[in-house]
Amino acid sequence: MSSFGRIRRNVDAGLRKTEGLSNRVLDATVLPVWRKATGGEPRWPVTLTVIAALAMQYTLPAQVQLRHHWILGLIGGLLLAALGIARPKRLTEVSTTVRVLGLAMIASLATANVVSGTRLVSALLHGHFRGDATKLLVTGGAIWLTNVIVFALGYWELDRGGPVARAVGTERFPDFAFVQMQNPELAPPGWASGFVDYFYLSFTNAAAFSPTDVLPLSRWAKMTMMVQSAVSLMTVALVVARAVNIL
Repeated sequence: MSSFGRIRRNVDAGLRKTEGLSNRVLDATVLPVWRKATGGEPRWPVTLTVIAALAMQYTLPAQVQLRHHWILGLIGGLLLAALGIARPKRLTEVSTTVRVLGLAMIASLATANVVSGTRLVSALLHGHFRGDATKLLVTGGAIWLTNVIVFALGYWELDRGGPVARAVGTERFPDFAFVQMQNPELAPPGWASGFVDYFYLSFTNAAAFSPTDVLPLSRWAKMTMMVQSAVSLMTVALVVARAVNIL
C-alpha cells in the first residue's frame, strides 16, 4: 500500500471516530431532561410515607374502619417488607416482581382508605358519626392525608413507566411536566423528579382542586388528577360542614 493510501485510511478512521463522538455529545445535549439517564432514586422516602399511611389507618375510629381492619394493614406491611427485601437501596434495575409488589401495595392502601372514606361519608350523611368536632376533623384529616399519599404513590409509580424507567430514560414523552423540565436552567444538572415531587403534586392538587405548577400531559394523568380533586373536595366539604354544624 502506498503512503498516500495509508494516510487516507488513517484520516478516514479519524473522521469516523470524530463523527461518532460528535453524535454522542449531540445526543446528550439535545435529549430532553426526561430522556436522560440518572442514578436512580432511593426508596426510603416512599417507605417512610407508606408507614405513616398505615399508622394513620390504625388511628381511625372503629366506626369508619372495616370490622377486621388489621387485614389490610397486615397486607400493606407485608408488601412493604417484601419490597424492602427485593430492592432495599436505589431503584435502578428493572424487575417485574418489584413493580407488581409496588402496585399491590398502593392498591391495598387505596382499598383501606376508600372503605374508611365511604363509611365516614355515610355516617355524616345519615347523622351516625359519634364524636365531637375535633374527633371529626382529625378523622377527616387522616383520611384526606392518606388519600394524598395514595395518589402520590400512584403518580410516582406510573409517571413515565415508573421510577426505574425514569432512571434509564426509556419513555419518549412525559406524563407530567415539571417546571425543571420546561426550564432546565432552573435546576442542577442531572435533575430528575423523585417521590417528594409527586407528593407535592398530589398535595397541591388535593388542596387547590386543580393543577398548580405541575401540568398533566397524558389523558390518564388528567383523569386521575380530576378524580383526586373530586374526592378531596367531597371529603373536605362534608367534614368541614358537619364540624361547623357540631360547633
